[in-house]
Amino acid sequence: MHCLKHLRLSNARICLTRQAGNLLRPGSNGERLFRRQLRTSASSPTQHPHFEQVVPDQGTVYRKGVGSGQEDLLFYTITQGEEKISVSHFVNALQSTGLVASDPRLQDCMQQLDQAVQESAGTAVMDQELFRKCAANNIILLTEAFQKKFIIPDFMTFIANINQLYYSAQNQQGGQVANYIPQLAKFSPDLWGVSLCTVDGQRHSVGDTRVPFCLQSCIKPLEYALAIHESGTEKVHQYVGKEPSGVKFNKLNLNEDDKPHNPMVNAGAIVISSLIKPEVKKAEKFDYMMDYLKRMAGGEYVGFSNATFQSEKETGDRNFAIGYYLKEKKCFPQGADMIAALDFYFQLCSIEVTCESASIMAATLANGGICPITDKRVLSAEAVRNTLSLMHSCGMYDFSGQFAFHVGLPAKSGVSGAVLLVVPNIMGLMCWSPPVDRVGNSVRGIHFCQELVSLFNFHNYDNLRHFAKKLDPRRQAGHERNKAVIELMFAAYSGDVSALRRFALSAVDMELRDYDSRSALHVAAAEGKTCLLSFRWGNTPLDDALQFSQDSVVEVLKQYQCIYSHTLLPEVICDSDNETSHA
Repeated sequence: MHCLKHLRLSNARICLTRQAGNLLRPGSNGERLFRRQLRTSASSPTQHPHFEQVVPDQGTVYRKGVGSGQEDLLFYTITQGEEKISVSHFVNALQSTGLVASDPRLQDCMQQLDQAVQESAGTAVMDQELFRKCAANNIILLTEAFQKKFIIPDFMTFIANINQLYYSAQNQQGGQVANYIPQLAKFSPDLWGVSLCTVDGQRHSVGDTRVPFCLQSCIKPLEYALAIHESGTEKVHQYVGKEPSGVKFNKLNLNEDDKPHNPMVNAGAIVISSLIKPEVKKAEKFDYMMDYLKRMAGGEYVGFSNATFQSEKETGDRNFAIGYYLKEKKCFPQGADMIAALDFYFQLCSIEVTCESASIMAATLANGGICPITDKRVLSAEAVRNTLSLMHSCGMYDFSGQFAFHVGLPAKSGVSGAVLLVVPNIMGLMCWSPPVDRVGNSVRGIHFCQELVSLFNFHNYDNLRHFAKKLDPRRQAGHERNKAVIELMFAAYSGDVSALRRFALSAVDMELRDYDSRSALHVAAAEGKTCLLSFRWGNTPLDDALQFSQDSVVEVLKQYQCIYSHTLLPEVICDSDNETSHA
């Protein structure tokens, strides 16, 4: 019944298309306008299924190639139908989606824009030709961005909220800059930055986000993830446990099996250091780790502070004591050099990042081990799962239980003032402010994380049925739907085919209805906008086969209908046959 009903609709559409063909007679203004608009349309696998355009001229259907048509459609969507826009206007529109000019995926696009700016005598202008060059290798990414298909569709509203949380946390004045490592004591207590990166590569930074600082204990989940990626869960956890320790992170304390409690305390991290590339030389081992971190950061800043490294060694008596205690208890793999493992651990704690680069590392964990801005896999799914589990239960020193209760997200802090936060399947964040509380957590960072979860439904258990009602940035606000309905209806009322094309490409639901349950198609019919009736509002496979004269496909689909028509009620089949014969 469903198929036959669509067959009747198909026949009706063919009649309407013929009528539209009379209005668009060769040489008329309407025909020229329609053909110009057609140049911006094409069929492609990524095109919105409700949008496709045909020109009924003597029974011929015109279709353009996939590439240029999709690029032209996207161009007119961005420019709102204008033939040209300034390059700065395009860059601003791009940034409003969350993409940044430094994104490696947009390298070709940015090179074309830079060349256009250099060659321009005045204000650089983007036309269709330049846009095609820019979008040639980025059409899917750009289409997703401007269709608002990223994980945070309304990115500008989202970052406005993030900025408010940032300035609220900035007012927190408690805590002291860690001074037991001399190099850490040199940082100003006024420094404060927050960077985020979503799983789609949308990015935002506010504050002191380009100042390098050392990862300190934030390196622990990253080295553990690499150890799991290389050696697997079973081997790694022969040497390290999985439970919270219940004691301070640098205590000489092991579990009942004489293993470090977990990889997030100093004892566990030192043992993990001995498991990474144990067969290679020290220099090669460090280079290997740096390469891994740079891949996690999508190629952005990862450095090394030799001054901090030397300070770590000179003031690391407690860690040396832990190392010897681990050696006494035979916690290291057979043949491992304790001093070499300890030295490597000091090096790892002295690796530098910025909030911006570290947020991409966190986003790689949020994205299941795939770096969002390079689309390259860095870690296995197993490594990411294990790492996030231990960050959730053990990542925030003696505050881990409180943090899991109030924030409910995987995180890791460091005495440099860093807080690496992961919102699984959504985004990663790095908060950094040097003043830390009595257990070593950034005062501003903790406040920001708590306020973030108070505003958004990011807590692991916020989405239990009948529970919290918070903002969900993954959904478009209700007023966006109302605005779409109004714009869609007005375009239908005024006969604006170009506007309908932009809405379809922007993933607007073309079946949206007003308070009276009327769709745009109702309005177009009521206002006599015949030119809109040939617009493809939604079709079955049979409709498309008929429209594009695929006779063999039409025959197969009709045979399919005949075979399965016995499942319909007799009166429906008779009624359908009568209507088909009349058509």
